[in-house]
Amino acid sequence: MKQAAAPRLLVVDDEPDLRMLYELTLVREGYEVDSAETLEEAWTALQQQAYAAVITDMRLPDGSGMELLQRVDANARREKCIVITAYGSAENAVEALKAGAYDYLTKPVDLRQFRSVVAAALGRAPAPVGGPAPTAPGAEAGARPRSSRPSDTRPRAPAGTAALQRLAGHSVAMQEVRKLIEKVARSMAPVLVHGESGTGKELVARAIHEVSPHAAQAFVAVNCGAIPEALLEAEFFGYRKGAFTGANEDRDGFFQAAHGGTLFLDEIGELPLSMQSKLLRVVQERAVRPLGSTAELPVNVRIVSATHKDLAAEIAASRFRQDLYYRLNVIRITVPPLRERLDDLAEICAAVIERVAGDAGVTPVPELDAAALALLRRHAFPGNVRELENMLHRALALAGGARIGAEDLELPDSAPDEARGLAAGGPGASPAPVAAAGAGPALTPLPSDLAAHLDQVEREILERALERHRFNRTAAGASLGLSLRQMRYRMARLGIGGESAAESRGDVE
Repeated sequence: MKQAAAPRLLVVDDEPDLRMLYELTLVREGYEVDSAETLEEAWTALQQQAYAAVITDMRLPDGSGMELLQRVDANARREKCIVITAYGSAENAVEALKAGAYDYLTKPVDLRQFRSVVAAALGRAPAPVGGPAPTAPGAEAGARPRSSRPSDTRPRAPAGTAALQRLAGHSVAMQEVRKLIEKVARSMAPVLVHGESGTGKELVARAIHEVSPHAAQAFVAVNCGAIPEALLEAEFFGYRKGAFTGANEDRDGFFQAAHGGTLFLDEIGELPLSMQSKLLRVVQERAVRPLGSTAELPVNVRIVSATHKDLAAEIAASRFRQDLYYRLNVIRITVPPLRERLDDLAEICAAVIERVAGDAGVTPVPELDAAALALLRRHAFPGNVRELENMLHRALALAGGARIGAEDLELPDSAPDEARGLAAGGPGASPAPVAAAGAGPALTPLPSDLAAHLDQVEREILERALERHRFNRTAAGASLGLSLRQMRYRMARLGIGGESAAESRGDVE
């Protein structure tokens, strides 16, 4: 059988000693290596030869590694780019990752980390860290109680399957989320997923992992808010036998369990400051020191974080480290709330009902009728998609037929009365009159169309706020506790003008 050709790599560095060190290290790993000293020499080599990866220094005599990276990207070349930058120039590294670099290394380069990053870029199995393949903490019988949700360390499906397909909806906002997922999955750049509770942040993280070259490696999900503070360091970094009372054996932490794959840190804003500083060091050094150990173990992990908090406000309140924020927020993906993408509601409902019915073994899969969908469209969904799933799960159990109607849905507050009205006479049906009491003040008449009534109240409030702030949408929204994006959405939905006036005053996002 003919042996496959070794991957060919291009090393770009103007320092002969370093260039030779990189070359020798890579040749010993079985790669074929070409080298270049300048930006133009490297670009000439790329025009003559296709490479599996390019390893380039940030500073070159006639330009920069960033320029080389931009040329590779502009010409849609397939080479993975690894950038080497001087210690302390993390800002350049972050810019390189945003521009499409696969990963970066800081000088002086640790050769074990160098070999690991190159192997990961080429899809080779990463070098083992600290012995045999790690397992998720707490997986063995008799292990200490789990302090976070279970970590999934099973091999994942091939790229682009389950998680990406579960991101239902084709609104503009969701199309942007999908594009970002597919773009960032190519690199190892840290990603911060921001969104309200229940919007599907973990689903986005799993999609990033599943469409990445590391889909076959571990995906470890950690709920940072569910781990007692006293156990954080042991859970994240592992420990050695005898490190503390009850440590009867060596145990790997979340970072070792995710080696070669993705570590998803959900609710990152819940980490205490003491743990944030330790996490920052791991992110910077790409190495962990288990409790009770004197040696650091290199780890190659893609970090995806998620939060519903405004981390900028947390930084201002001294509850979150600014330097950690910049390290984790290299690429930001904002998951829109359900109320801002109601165009996706029918598609999301169909996907949820099909999944829930499949899990329950219900056939045929019930359909949501028009009245039920109209009722759901009027709901604000403070719990987002998670709340919708709970509603539909209950409705499916109550329906017991081939359709789910408005009467099968249970919404909070006034929604049950509205559901009865929809079921009886459709969206325009008037509620039953309320009998007046024998004594006491007269009751305010109920509106015949609650949604229209609430829209009118909201319209009047927004118009008053806009007039008070001279049609500055940012200031008007802030006075009502709304972001500019929320303000613009409500103005568009209610048909409120003032767009040109706001733009003339420089009101930008």
